[in-house]
Amino acid sequence: MSESVSLTINGNKYSAAKGAYVLQVAREHGIGIPTLCDHEAIEPYGACRLCIVEVTRGTRTKIVTSCLYPVEEGLVVQTDSPRVIKNRKMLLNLLLARCSGNPVIKELAKEYGIEQPVFGEEYWEKHNCIVCGLCVRACEQVVGVSAISLVNRGISREPKPPFLEKAQSCIGCGSCYYVCPTGAVKLEDKNGVRHIYNWKVSFKLKKCGKCGIQWAPEAQLAFIRKKLDLPAEFFDVCPNCR
Repeated sequence: MSESVSLTINGNKYSAAKGAYVLQVAREHGIGIPTLCDHEAIEPYGACRLCIVEVTRGTRTKIVTSCLYPVEEGLVVQTDSPRVIKNRKMLLNLLLARCSGNPVIKELAKEYGIEQPVFGEEYWEKHNCIVCGLCVRACEQVVGVSAISLVNRGISREPKPPFLEKAQSCIGCGSCYYVCPTGAVKLEDKNGVRHIYNWKVSFKLKKCGKCGIQWAPEAQLAFIRKKLDLPAEFFDVCPNCR
């Protein structure tokens, strides 16, 4: 049986498994904390910083990212203190200035009363990518391919294939597309071909031998078949027909 600890969140006492993170525990008890870069299948990274909370240990209080902060005995957490809200609003102002046209960012900012960033229009940008790294980490940790990575530094940092060319290792699985919180990764299945425009790649889709639907990239299926040592005909039909 795992060891448990007691902590207080927003004035209420809870019990949690030792080693769990504050964000995880808060969610288990229905306490909302905003985040854009968290995903259950990927190790926490703390990129977007929106999940910040205020924690108190003894007489010391500080702001931390809840996705990376482990619970401990006697910890006191405030998820919506004035200090937290002030810092979260500044983060949203920065995100909104970078992604001024993105509906996800605009809706989240609106929840905090922000219609336009405090920075002047000369600082607004038209990005969709918030450089959370979810696409890169999904490709590495979940798929096991590492076809893309974060390149450059500062405001020029972005996810890209090696040498900014076609992502040679990409298998077209679309994990990057599915985990992206802002729709920055562009994927399209068209005329039997999957295009992932960000990485400059296209893949032929496998056609089901029974129903005829084109259901997955052949490169992805070949990767899975080799990794799991499956028979050559294993993916001749789609999951529904199988």
